[in-house]
Amino acid sequence: MKTYAYMRVSSVEQNEGRQLAAIEELNIPSGKDFNRIACKALVKKLKAGDLLYIKSIDRLGRNYKEILEQWRILTKEREVDVVVLDMPILDTRIGRDLLGTFIADLVLALLSFVAESERENIKARQQEGIAAARARGVKFGRPIKKSPENFAEVVRKWERGDILFEAVLEQTGLKTATFYNRLREFRVGGK
Repeated sequence: MKTYAYMRVSSVEQNEGRQLAAIEELNIPSGKDFNRIACKALVKKLKAGDLLYIKSIDRLGRNYKEILEQWRILTKEREVDVVVLDMPILDTRIGRDLLGTFIADLVLALLSFVAESERENIKARQQEGIAAARARGVKFGRPIKKSPENFAEVVRKWERGDILFEAVLEQTGLKTATFYNRLREFRVGGK
């Protein structure tokens, strides 16, 4: 029997530090940069009787369906023991009889549902916050850089061939993409 640990983060803003700390307490050698591809490779590597530690059930998937499916694959198809560190009741080494398996599956389904519901609530609250901020006039994203006062004059010089494009950028203080955006607006505006 071999022992493994699996860690996953949902976005680049997150890090696996808390998961790694919990796994290191168990003295399990683990990789730091697991991703979904690595998860699939790990699942293929697992054999019946191996033991897999994870920090929390939401590391198994992004939603209720994924979590339940991954649990089924691990515990039923691969016949791997799984220990969820945040939920000691989700330890497949305990209660291997029919009742124990039923209780673990039931708890997993309930907790997976709660995890997905909380994710949806967080997303809804975030959208409400964004809408409220927009209603107050908050602008998101980078501020639009306006054309400098000398823009029309510099464009005319450039179009006549009096100055090179590098000089246009230097005299307007704009980057290439911004210059072309302002040029398009300038031409549509007919100035």
